Amino acid sequence: MIIFDEELEKEAVLEIGRLMAAAARTSPKGKGADTITTMLLTGADKDKVAKRMEMIAANEDIPFFQRDANNIHQVPAVLIIGTEFKPLGVPYCGDCGYKDCQECVKEGAGRCNFNVIDLGIALGSAVATAALHHVDNRIMFSCAKAVLELGLLPEKIKMAYAIPLSLTSKSPFFDR
Repeated sequence: MIIFDEELEKEAVLEIGRLMAAAARTSPKGKGADTITTMLLTGADKDKVAKRMEMIAANEDIPFFQRDANNIHQVPAVLIIGTEFKPLGVPYCGDCGYKDCQECVKEGAGRCNFNVIDLGIALGSAVATAALHHVDNRIMFSCAKAVLELGLLPEKIKMAYAIPLSLTSKSPFFDR
């Protein structure tokens, strides 16, 4: 069997996406608690998200959602990394703005800073893996917002970011 460029590159992007998910999973977590979920979007599911982004762009008059949707159409895969909001019970913390985790849950819907920081570290680990393998990428709020609105992630996931992946001679993210 002979496999040429396009198919080789598509397979490589999927494999790198898997390695990025592994990097996100093994990234350091506050108090050792893992609230991270990863998902790799391809094909019709990826296109469904891009169409939702286009609808948001038109309905809300937000041009960067359309620009980002164009990028999502161009790439073979998008890694989504999200977190649930689950206070970790760190004594004497208050980083969330509340006195303690119990007050955070009661008054603030449990938005724990450790969860958000862990998401950032997972994103950094994932894009470092992409860079190590020379895969072009960007971290996008817009794509993940559409994913969340479409309910593609488990309900417990409250915040997410997307990382579209491209392996072409010129990055689709360059002349945006």
